[in-house]
Amino acid sequence: MHKKTTLLIVDDHRVVIAGIRSLLAPKADIEIVGEATDGAEAVALSRELAPDIVIMDISMPEMDGVEATGLIRQVSPRTRIIIYTMHSDQRFILELFKAGISGHVLKEGPPADLCAAVEAVMAGKTYFTTIDPAALLRQLSPERSGREDLFDHLSPRELEVFRLLADGLTVKEAAAELHISPKTVETHKYNLMEKLEVGTIPDLTKLAIRHGLISV
Repeated sequence: MHKKTTLLIVDDHRVVIAGIRSLLAPKADIEIVGEATDGAEAVALSRELAPDIVIMDISMPEMDGVEATGLIRQVSPRTRIIIYTMHSDQRFILELFKAGISGHVLKEGPPADLCAAVEAVMAGKTYFTTIDPAALLRQLSPERSGREDLFDHLSPRELEVFRLLADGLTVKEAAAELHISPKTVETHKYNLMEKLEVGTIPDLTKLAIRHGLISV
């Protein structure tokens, strides 16, 4: 009998989990073996179940998808990870690619995109709806390694906070968006402004526009 591909679904919204389950559970070659609502639970279940594929959101309480990706790759190296999110910033995707994801699918896209991503990853390929994997590899090429990128020294979470604040969200709104406390956002804000050597939110916005992180 052909072995089914085992799948773990991770999202802090139960309605999203239910939607993914209804989309993929009917497929004869897929078995959904677990569900998690935060990154820490995803890591624990990955260690226990060693699923073939994890479909995971980024912004979640307790532990976000970025940190969880790195830990899942440690506890279950053969597990492949598809990020299913609303975030499309290419620098952010690059950080996830470095962490070891095999796919990136936008929630705003058609359900067929997620199905295609799962099929591609099942076949040992990668699938990205917003960027060519070859472009990601070029970003990681030796030729680039000697050129310092302004944002390379920001953590993925700092980059996410930077983008939200630069886009006009308040600290409280950014905290709600990322499912973290306003105090944590303030800490990230302080650290990233120190690293980027800017003093005000308008300066952050100008920097983000200049480097194409947000549009006007």
